Amino acid sequence: MRYLPHSDAERAEMLAVIGATSAEALFSAVPKSALLDRPVDLPSHSPEFLVEARMRALGGKNRAAGDGPFFVGAGAYRHHVPATVDHLIQRSEWLTAYTPYQPEVSQGTLQMLFEFQTQVAHLTGMEVANASMYDGSTATAEAALMARRLTRKDRIILSGGLHPHYRDVVRTYLDNSDDLICLPASPEGQGDILDRIDDDTAAIVIQTPDFFGHLRDLKRAADAIHSKGGLLIVVVTEVVSLGLLEAPGALGADIVVCEGQSIGNALNYGGPYVGLMATKKEFIRQMPGRLCGETVDADGNRGFVLTLSTREQHIRREKATSNICTNSGLCALAFSIHLGLLGEAGLTRLARLNHQRGIRLSKALRAVPGVELLNQTFFNEMTIRLPIPAAPVVELLARADVLAGVPVSRLIPDDPAVENLLIVAATELTTDQDIDMLGECLHAVLSEEAA
Repeated sequence: MRYLPHSDAERAEMLAVIGATSAEALFSAVPKSALLDRPVDLPSHSPEFLVEARMRALGGKNRAAGDGPFFVGAGAYRHHVPATVDHLIQRSEWLTAYTPYQPEVSQGTLQMLFEFQTQVAHLTGMEVANASMYDGSTATAEAALMARRLTRKDRIILSGGLHPHYRDVVRTYLDNSDDLICLPASPEGQGDILDRIDDDTAAIVIQTPDFFGHLRDLKRAADAIHSKGGLLIVVVTEVVSLGLLEAPGALGADIVVCEGQSIGNALNYGGPYVGLMATKKEFIRQMPGRLCGETVDADGNRGFVLTLSTREQHIRREKATSNICTNSGLCALAFSIHLGLLGEAGLTRLARLNHQRGIRLSKALRAVPGVELLNQTFFNEMTIRLPIPAAPVVELLARADVLAGVPVSRLIPDDPAVENLLIVAATELTTDQDIDMLGECLHAVLSEEAA
């Protein structure tokens, strides 16, 4: 197999047509100071089977999440994805991950997106949902922009419990606006966010369970922001929690955004993921992204179309509702199939199992001398304070094949207040043996440090 598409004769013919003496002559306008004076330090070409062997060897150096005790969370969670999901998404009917623009030949994909929207609306307790966003962080930023359009106010307040990556994405989208208030990371509470609300506030953004695992009082937050004419944006990074917790829509949320990775989508080294967005029906025309609607054709047969948003409106730059004119179609399909397999009762059982695993983990951590659990409430994730910096402990336990969690200092660097904090998560895949091993390893490390 050749990897270069042109033969020597073809290259010579093209050079002759444009009047160049060689391929190097095409770069004559590039200053010599910008040109390399030696070959790039890359391996020479090899037969395909040798390249495959090399890539397998490199891949063998990786440690998969399922290779041992795994307590990593902080926005991405290891859950079981049934083999049925992978089988179904590879059927020829679903072989494109792109948004369909010709409904007459895309009825299957459009019906799936319609069902996906229905599932998301039901899950979040909202009236309408779109056909997915890129991920939870960009969905959060789009929700902030949407709140500005709806309220005609500019001030957005981010809770101290919002995931740091989400905070950074919102800051980028809003161009570090002076009207963006980012409360400092608060491992023991959501800070004074309700006290900061005023008549100029477009929205407050609250995550629950938050970055540190705490469950937040959405009803009180909704009452506070609504009294000032603003909106409540709720962020959920562990979407499985909605199988057990009351839906944000029932607690007064105006816009709900979630990271849907936990359902149907494996960790995949951080992506691609799928953002969920749902809102009230009265706000539908300001909701970004694609929306799939139900209709009937000329013969009265049920059909599906993309509605309310034409692709052309997305090229209007700053005047556009959003510059997102596609969706995470394949990830949304995986989400929809997995949730359909679970059903409402199955999702509730899955969520309950996750919470039970979290309770088992919390008890084991409390039993380790020197470990302080910061959470009074949690779903399946919590924050502990160690008597020593958390990052070296995580590195040490990794050598024993225990992935002990996420040091907060990794995501919030240069803050001495979080240096000893460690976020740990347990899912239905976390066994009693895994939890016991984490407790034993932490006990051994802390005992040695104390000695």
